[in-house]
Amino acid sequence: MAKRDYYEVLGVSKDASKDEIKKAYRKLSKKYHPDINQEEGADEKFKEISEAYEVLSDENKRANYDQFGHDGPQGGFGGQGFGGGQDFGGFGGGFEDIFSSFFGGGRQRDPNAPRKGDDLQYNMTITFDEAVFGAEKEISIRKDVTCHTCHGEGAKPGTKKKTCHYCNGAGHVSVEQNTILGRVRSEKVCPVCNGSGQEFEEKCQTCHGKGTENKNVKINVKIPEGVDNEQQIRLAGEGAPGENGGPQGDLFIVFRVKPSQTFEREGDDIFYNLNITFTQAALGDEIKVPTLKSKVMLTIPAGTQTGKQFRMKDKGVKNVHGFGYGDLFVNVNVQTPTKLNDRQKELLREFAEESGEKVEEQPTNFKDRAKRFFKGE
Repeated sequence: MAKRDYYEVLGVSKDASKDEIKKAYRKLSKKYHPDINQEEGADEKFKEISEAYEVLSDENKRANYDQFGHDGPQGGFGGQGFGGGQDFGGFGGGFEDIFSSFFGGGRQRDPNAPRKGDDLQYNMTITFDEAVFGAEKEISIRKDVTCHTCHGEGAKPGTKKKTCHYCNGAGHVSVEQNTILGRVRSEKVCPVCNGSGQEFEEKCQTCHGKGTENKNVKINVKIPEGVDNEQQIRLAGEGAPGENGGPQGDLFIVFRVKPSQTFEREGDDIFYNLNITFTQAALGDEIKVPTLKSKVMLTIPAGTQTGKQFRMKDKGVKNVHGFGYGDLFVNVNVQTPTKLNDRQKELLREFAEESGEKVEEQPTNFKDRAKRFFKGE
């Protein structure tokens, strides 16, 4: 399959600046990184994004790509690292799979081969500050662990294994099936010993031969600085025990971040809504606004309108992959007073007169509105 255009992969235009390319890469890599996104195809997507960024972030490589495309002046940019293998089409696995569909035969997985344990998932709720600044927390998770009595052997301590009575130690048994081609004999893994050829002389009384027991386990989790809602990390070897000496699976921690009462977050950027009076908006002012770590002074220019947004560079969240910091955006909302005393009203009338405005004042209470109604005003 032909490679996609690198600009299309990153979602930028061909005249995009280095900062725009870097920002697009940061956003996409955070979404598709293998340690964060476990969906099918995310790994290949991440490789494609990384390959595109490697080329477009380098001025020489980008110039060659713009001129020659994927082939490049010396045979291309991507190499053999992002795909491979041959697909002969048709029946997928060839004749062996066709034969297997009729007779249940074909190659069998070695039942005695080491197998990695299952991966597990844990949903962890954290506060906004814990997500922004990172933290260490202890969790308790119920999972299968190696049996403490038999140490995973499945047999009662002091007892031995014996030859499987069902398959006589062969590890497999013969099965006859009626097929469209007649009665056919095939071999299946022994259902008693699971192919080992041996069975327990006496099963472990704790795990009843499973080799594992289900327990509550405490695990220390290091929350990375800058992690966002729905992102996840992988704790290698903290999953279910492996089989036949295989490694343990992994534990994936999925974060659920509680919202902040002060800020709204979008990626690495945060937003703060600042209410100011119409006097401050008209005359200008200096106001303290909160950031993630402290309060700083923000200058409000005279004539500021509702909806004005001020950007405070690098005052946002640290990128979880180490790509710098986001920004803090302050959104201004000019508030109109709802109660005015007589002096304030008088001053506003004078202001309107000086401005050449003709204001039709509206009554503010029921009595005044009733008078105006009966007068036909």
